[in-house]
Amino acid sequence: MSQTIFVLEDDTDISRLVQHHLEAAGFAPRVFANPVSLIPEAERQLPALFLLDIMVPGGDGLDVCRRLRNHSALASVPIIFLTARAAENDRVLGLEVGADDYITKPFSTRELIARVKAVLRRFERPTTPSVIRFDEIIIDANAMQLHVRGQLTTTTATEFRLLDYLARHPGRVFSRDHLLDSVWGDARFVTPRSVDVYVRRIREKIELDAENPRYLKTVRGAGYRFEIPRVI
Repeated sequence: MSQTIFVLEDDTDISRLVQHHLEAAGFAPRVFANPVSLIPEAERQLPALFLLDIMVPGGDGLDVCRRLRNHSALASVPIIFLTARAAENDRVLGLEVGADDYITKPFSTRELIARVKAVLRRFERPTTPSVIRFDEIIIDANAMQLHVRGQLTTTTATEFRLLDYLARHPGRVFSRDHLLDSVWGDARFVTPRSVDVYVRRIREKIELDAENPRYLKTVRGAGYRFEIPRVI
């Protein structure tokens, strides 16, 4: 069955172009010219991915992203922004509200499809169960679920992949460039600053005090190290 992709785009020419190429790649796109019905429809038919313009009539793609990330049933669905806002601050803001990728207009349709597939690959579950447990934290890679102090904690697909990667290599220091290669692969929108944004978001979810992290440590001038306390 084709994976459904919800597209929020008010420009008719662009939405037709995106729809055509998504269909040609084997996806089932549903196009929305404004955000009014997007979330109610997503509640009825869970999409595999959201492709959101930021500047749309009757709403704001950033606000839609925030609402999706705060929606218990939709929070884990990957989100890509497709927008004319190309400044670095706009890209970082897109990450901060929960996007998994950020594509700027004008865009190559081949790159668009490649990026959609890359984000969906990040969301795939591993073939074998693998669970990491320490203190009051459980990282379940098979279910792509994070439990913190007995509570299921919502993460985006990219947040989970970064956390899982770091936790599977405790004690090792990874540079931002290494993490970009290992977690994001060929996603072009991400920069070393993007890694910092995701690290901050992860800390807010797993640390008791995000400003003084116990697990996800900064190694000044080198990158990040994940520490799992030893049981004595």
